[in-house]
Amino acid sequence: MSTATHRAWHRDLALLWHQIRYEQLSFWRNPQSAFFTFVFPVVIITIFGAMFAGGDEDSYFYGLSALEYYVPTIAAVSVLGSCYSQLAIVLAMRRQNGILKRVRATPLPAWMYFLGLLAHCVVVSVVDVALIVGVGGLFGVPFPSPAQLPAIAVTLVLGAAAFCALGVAVASLIRNSEAAPSVVQVILFPLVFISGTYFPIHSGVLNRISGALPVRPFNEALLGPFAQHTGFDWRNLGVLLAWGAVGAMVAVRRFRWDPRPE
Repeated sequence: MSTATHRAWHRDLALLWHQIRYEQLSFWRNPQSAFFTFVFPVVIITIFGAMFAGGDEDSYFYGLSALEYYVPTIAAVSVLGSCYSQLAIVLAMRRQNGILKRVRATPLPAWMYFLGLLAHCVVVSVVDVALIVGVGGLFGVPFPSPAQLPAIAVTLVLGAAAFCALGVAVASLIRNSEAAPSVVQVILFPLVFISGTYFPIHSGVLNRISGALPVRPFNEALLGPFAQHTGFDWRNLGVLLAWGAVGAMVAVRRFRWDPRPE
């Protein structure tokens, strides 16, 4: 590697680290946002823990106890919140406030800006999932074995990347920041409910439909290594990868850095 190439890589890495650090600082300096990002899924799993603690394995939960089922699905929805919902809303707000336009005028490449956002979302997601697993452990849910950790890590990173891409794609379709929460949630809520996040779905038709959409495959890809002692769920990971590619293509074609004219 030539000296010039080495310097270019060093500069790019420094820019990327600066962007990740900026995203982390701006997130943690907004205590209310950070608080509810972590508190909501922890409250949900605590409520479920109080309701279902000590429950036996049940065919309704596919041969698992209720809490063994809910720990991975609530972990999945926490990743959705960090990587899809919040990202789409934040990007819509930054675009309307002119922040994205100013970022575009800096030496930071566009791909590096989004890579920094992805790294930030992965960090937040890991903290969220760790909290949920910890609360589940307090109610007797066994921790994943070390042999399952690679599958969990790959699934979390791929899921975070896919939902970040979808979040950017949705942000590119939002006309103004006031509409952002409604647009984001009207897409997310139906998907979460038909995908078995809050209760198992035993309808064959709904399972086939939701299996082709991104949320259920993410749930199942986490459910296997978390609770069923399986490894990589390649089929569902493939569905996630396909949706991530679709989101990335829409984002590349439609994303705008400057505010839309009213």
